[in-house]
Amino acid sequence: GLAKAAITNNYSKPEVNETLKIEIKDGRHPVIEKFLNVGEEYIPNDIYLDNKTQQIIIITGPNMSGKSALLRQTALIVLMAQIGCHVPCDDAKIGLVDKIFSRVGASDNISQGESTFMVEMNESASILNNLTDNSLILLDEIGRGTSTFDGVSIAWSIAEFLHNNQLRAKTLFATHYHELNEMAERFERIENFHVS
Repeated sequence: GLAKAAITNNYSKPEVNETLKIEIKDGRHPVIEKFLNVGEEYIPNDIYLDNKTQQIIIITGPNMSGKSALLRQTALIVLMAQIGCHVPCDDAKIGLVDKIFSRVGASDNISQGESTFMVEMNESASILNNLTDNSLILLDEIGRGTSTFDGVSIAWSIAEFLHNNQLRAKTLFATHYHELNEMAERFERIENFHVS
């Protein structure tokens, strides 16, 4: 089944290694690309993450530009590679990943007395308390469940914690808070990317 999917969908054989790097060339989202209109092609993206030079990527861009799709496709490519599947990209070199954490999407748990913001904070705390050097973290719009000032402060604090932590989990951080772009000037392993 995996071989048939690889041939049918033009997937590539990834190199899974013991480095602390994730390097994907022309990655695609395996589900979204199947739902495009005839003649429409998925716009591929490169991702490079490691623990020494580019640990955290801050991703900005307008709504519907593909920020969330980029986060999800990275997680799917990493997971597919580690189960022995070919992956939707031109080339991939992926270090072993022990955990994929995601804080994506807005949800609440009103029946248990938890607001969207509370759920977001609990999930964020769980990520920060359980990460390792080999973890991949996907954060999408952290802090949007509260006021702008508090949201920016929370997002900044989480990114700063991830950068300064002894365990350097590789992180994709999608945000509308352009204030976070200043972090690339202050922290050596944070880089800014814009999806247009």
